[in-house]
Amino acid sequence: MAVPPEIVRSARIGPTLVLTLDHPPVNVLSRAVLDALEERLTEAEADPEVRVVVLASAAEKAFAAGANIREMAPMGPPEARAHGGRGQAVTRTIEQLPLPVIAAVHGVCLGGGCEIALACDFIVASTDAQFGQPEINLGVMPGWGGTRRLPRRIGAARARRWILTGRSVPASEAAEAGLVDRVVPRLELLPTALALASELAAKPPVALAAAKYALLNAIDPDIDPGLEYELDLWARLFGTTGQKEGMEAFLAKRPLPTYSRADWERSSLGFPWAPGAGRTGKRKKGKVSGPD
Repeated sequence: MAVPPEIVRSARIGPTLVLTLDHPPVNVLSRAVLDALEERLTEAEADPEVRVVVLASAAEKAFAAGANIREMAPMGPPEARAHGGRGQAVTRTIEQLPLPVIAAVHGVCLGGGCEIALACDFIVASTDAQFGQPEINLGVMPGWGGTRRLPRRIGAARARRWILTGRSVPASEAAEAGLVDRVVPRLELLPTALALASELAAKPPVALAAAKYALLNAIDPDIDPGLEYELDLWARLFGTTGQKEGMEAFLAKRPLPTYSRADWERSSLGFPWAPGAGRTGKRKKGKVSGPD
């Protein structure tokens, strides 16, 4: 089904296709935005004149502020699994595109927005950019590939700190960690991304695609089972007390509630740490059906 083209604008600059997220005010990643982005990426792959893709933002204060919490708050595990699968599909499309993809990030790049950037081959950021995976504050966790891709970008220790605390980090720290390839003043962001795109576009396209795929396989050959495991856990969190109260507090703009473990055993059913589940971390067969 066709999606409104204005949500993700497309413009050719020589062999580079610039895809600009334009969903005011902060590019919340609703279903419509995800659909539009995937459609534009498919068009890029089908166009033989396109050699490189740059993802940018038309929002003044954000690259993308994350997923649509109002859309997600009422979901149960089955709906969350479908929605999480949609987000994972878009990030996997970016990752598997046989073209280099550069994220030109300014402002807020959080949650699903950070996961979109993580799926790109390069991240160029302006000095005002802020990165993070704050999902823990909403009673969930990254579900669009963040738990898989962030550790491979910045290492396990840093990824653990970012994800478990939900903190945001400035572009300078993200560059020091290895997430961001280059930090530049805001006015130089798109020109810098386009310069990198021009350099990549001069390379033989088949060799470039082959190198990208070989690197992906070397870095994370088991990414698909890993994403499925992440999705299982992410979907099951929907319906838990932490998710319901956390998202309600976010939408109401009130402080997070104080949590306890009084109902720990019952609420842990179906998770890897539940009594009798073992602690190997291996995913059990079958789909998540929701808390028992």
